[in-house]
Amino acid sequence: MNEQELIFQQYKLYSEQKESFIERSFKINRFYLCLSVILLIITQLAKGFVFIFNLPLCVFMAIIGMCVTVLWWMNMDAYNMLIKIKFSNVIEEIEKQLPVQPYGDEYKGIKEYRENKKMFLFSDIQKTFAFIIFIMFFVSLIENIVPAIIK
Repeated sequence: MNEQELIFQQYKLYSEQKESFIERSFKINRFYLCLSVILLIITQLAKGFVFIFNLPLCVFMAIIGMCVTVLWWMNMDAYNMLIKIKFSNVIEEIEKQLPVQPYGDEYKGIKEYRENKKMFLFSDIQKTFAFIIFIMFFVSLIENIVPAIIK
């Protein structure tokens, strides 16, 4: 195997790993979304039930839900960082040794598009979902903890 073929095989390997990593991040985001929705439903259904220390169950579930959405947000940041730094930078470095640089050209095209238009990235949409669900848990927490404090 000559040097050019070896470089191409490394490039191919990293490209495939990046795609599987992106796919895994989508699966994890679906997991967090489903878990958050289930916790929201349980939080709403748990109104009126008391957990421990006269703490309403919905307050406890809202706190858990808020923690899950914070973990979701952190997980998205971690995946985005790894995809951008670990995979994209390595692929771009390998591409410099190849006659064509498809990832580099794609990145330049996306960058130009973003500069010309205000683009809302898919990861931003996912983070917006996490933030909205966090707010829903927070509102549920407030609306259920305030009456418990006033009593």
